[in-house]
Amino acid sequence: MLTLLNLLSAVALLVWGTHIVRTGIMRVYGADLRRVLSRSVEKKPMAFLAGIGVTALVQSSNATTLLVTSFVAQNLVSLTPALVVVLGADVGTAIMARILTFDLSWLSPLFIFFGVVFFLSRKQTRVGQLGRASIGLGLILLALQLIVAAAKPITQAAGVQVLFSTLTGDVMLDALIGAVFAIISYSSLAAVLITATLTATGVISFKVALCLVIGANLGSGLLAMINASGSNAAGKRVALGSLLFKLIGSIAILPFVNVVADVLDKMPVNDEELVIFFHVFYNLIRCLVMVPFADPMARLCRRMIADDPENEMHLKPKHLDSSALDTPALALANASRETLRIGDVVEQMIESFNKVVHGDLREERAVRRLDDDVDVLYTAIKLYLARMPKEDLPEDDSRRWAEIIEMALNLEQAGDIIERMCADVADKSLTARRAFSAEGLEELQTLQEQVLYNLRLSLSVFLSHDVTSAKRLRRSKHRFRILIRRFSHAHVERLHLQNVQSIETSSLHLGLLGDMKRLNSLFCAVAYTVLDQPDDEREED
Repeated sequence: MLTLLNLLSAVALLVWGTHIVRTGIMRVYGADLRRVLSRSVEKKPMAFLAGIGVTALVQSSNATTLLVTSFVAQNLVSLTPALVVVLGADVGTAIMARILTFDLSWLSPLFIFFGVVFFLSRKQTRVGQLGRASIGLGLILLALQLIVAAAKPITQAAGVQVLFSTLTGDVMLDALIGAVFAIISYSSLAAVLITATLTATGVISFKVALCLVIGANLGSGLLAMINASGSNAAGKRVALGSLLFKLIGSIAILPFVNVVADVLDKMPVNDEELVIFFHVFYNLIRCLVMVPFADPMARLCRRMIADDPENEMHLKPKHLDSSALDTPALALANASRETLRIGDVVEQMIESFNKVVHGDLREERAVRRLDDDVDVLYTAIKLYLARMPKEDLPEDDSRRWAEIIEMALNLEQAGDIIERMCADVADKSLTARRAFSAEGLEELQTLQEQVLYNLRLSLSVFLSHDVTSAKRLRRSKHRFRILIRRFSHAHVERLHLQNVQSIETSSLHLGLLGDMKRLNSLFCAVAYTVLDQPDDEREED
């Protein structure tokens, strides 16, 4: 029993090490990896190589799949190139499996030692996060050693030998057991490694080992499908396409396992190494053969998984006409109209926030959905404007281009702040059953009304460039700051008077005041953009 627990803990350590490497690399190079993937999808060979490279860095084909899935979900990448990237990711993880099975045990303590030193001393820097990734690599190498060490005593047990001795005939059954093995161990790498160990000790035949490896690859596809069960239709399609590719590959190779086993068995390499090499070349050949069929697979996945009805409720850009990009003035007008739609959504979020403050917990979920709408519209506007040849724009259009980007960004950041405010109220007030004082609730109501007024005025200034309205918005910003200061002092006075409700919600209340101040600054920034323009341009406006 202790040996079995050691094996399970080693597998868990392998999964945890992979997670640490992935998070460390993503925090340092996440934006770069996303940019590499997004730029590489235009051509299938580049998409395939990008999948291999990114997976080699993050040590997980699932992480690469998640990155690509996020692009597909936002309509930034179509399903076909996403499936090509996933095929490359399968090859990348197989190659890393081969590299990690070399005798690198001497590197494990070095990776862990230096990783801990850099991570603890410079945790918030890039060096600290690279130290985190180094710790993960060390844990992976250590876990592989522990898996081999724990598997050998188990394979020598009489009961285990009898159990595995039954795996000698049915290739479909052997592959199914390999798939289950990969799902249980939560890692196809662990399943393949243990299979190689069983083969080296003579517990299972070489042919059975190949079937288990094929099944382990299929199991990783099933595992990805299980993980994607909670995602949207786009994410499920990517996982389904990957699973179907692996299923087709399994069906194609299993009838010829006996022939492959006989051919490989004649090679002057021990069985343990042959199992690992088969794992690499099986994935390489399968994925290369499948790349040309990415288009038909994408069409099949769209037929099998329909769009989520919930996604149809989300806002979609409706003014960003691509044909207008050749006419800068028209394209900028389209982008401005879409930015105003973001403002409308943010206005709804502020009104919903007021309902959350007054105890309506359901509105907190509505705010999250609205923030998703804001993100969709903001991303669409950003990509739309990025397609305009900015260097060829006249000076006025170039300035308007920058204004739209700035306004859209400010509104997107405001949406994030409102979502966080609602979550804070839900967690720290409603769920914790801590109510604001009557005075505090009235102050928040006043601030909410004022920030809503300033939002509407800022959208008017953004659209019209009216100088009088811009000056009024600037004055309103200063009045809002004075109001925030007065309400902060009033809250401290209530604390001095030992108001129990104010004491319980003090941290939350002051945090909301700060968030309201940031919201107001984001909304009023457009006033300074208009007022900073030269006088002759103001007169033309």
